[in-house]
Amino acid sequence: MKKYRGELGLIVTAMIWGGGFVASKAALETNLTPYQITGIRFLIGTLLLSAVYYKHFRKMNLRVLFSGMLLGFFLCVAFALQTMGLQYTTASKNAFLTSTNVVMVPFIGLILFHEKIDAYGIIGGFLAAAGAGVLMLNGAFTVNIGDALTLLCAVFFAFHIYCVGIFVKTCDVILLTIVQFAFACIFSLPLMLIFPGGQSLIGVNGMLSLLYLGVLSTGVAFLLQNISQTLTTSTRAAIILSSESVFGSLASVLFLGEALTIRTVLGCFMIIAAVLIVETKLPFLNSVRITKNTLCRNVDRE
Repeated sequence: MKKYRGELGLIVTAMIWGGGFVASKAALETNLTPYQITGIRFLIGTLLLSAVYYKHFRKMNLRVLFSGMLLGFFLCVAFALQTMGLQYTTASKNAFLTSTNVVMVPFIGLILFHEKIDAYGIIGGFLAAAGAGVLMLNGAFTVNIGDALTLLCAVFFAFHIYCVGIFVKTCDVILLTIVQFAFACIFSLPLMLIFPGGQSLIGVNGMLSLLYLGVLSTGVAFLLQNISQTLTTSTRAAIILSSESVFGSLASVLFLGEALTIRTVLGCFMIIAAVLIVETKLPFLNSVRITKNTLCRNVDRE
């Protein structure tokens, strides 16, 4: 069992993140605004991680501060757009459209810094775009505003992922995460004041939803992900974590009573395939090629 602790931890992480889409939908139904949900979840996450990793604050410097500020801005905008999108679309579509952020990352490097993009990135990009089109376009070839906001949120998540890849090379990872969570909360404050919620009392459902998002989705899932990824390979981690959207869709069906149409399922499978292609670069195909080449060389020797 010890052999699979990393994989098990990542599966639990993906399940928690998948449930976050349902929790966000439930929070919206209590008349909390997307900005309040974003701000409160990151406030809880910041306090939780600060309490656990308080010793890392000794490594604070201007590089971490400014890097965290930029990442916090991307996080704030991304989660606010994602939650806004949930007001007008289903949680399952919201989950799968958000997952396209992984496919967008190589194209950001190509456009901004002329970084080369491999065949896997190109194939994944086209497949994700096709899957998003299947999910978003209705019979009249129009796009739901919620789906459009969700796709836009994926763009900001992609920028966040790309910048994280740069900043973690020179910053303490845990401290950088805490700082970006804190700034995501701070950037939410003006929007929370400008667009207050419709109720002063959010009730039990609202509190439980916020606690889920802040404690589990933001705090616990981060801790679990970091621990689990040290116990397994990056390829396995990528495959398992990509199941977040699947768990989000299943949770939407079980807890929100959402119906999955054939078109929705098709679009979801296309996006999952695109994410797996970009994240893993299909290592099993490389193994097949190596085996084939080895066999050919052995035949030639004979």
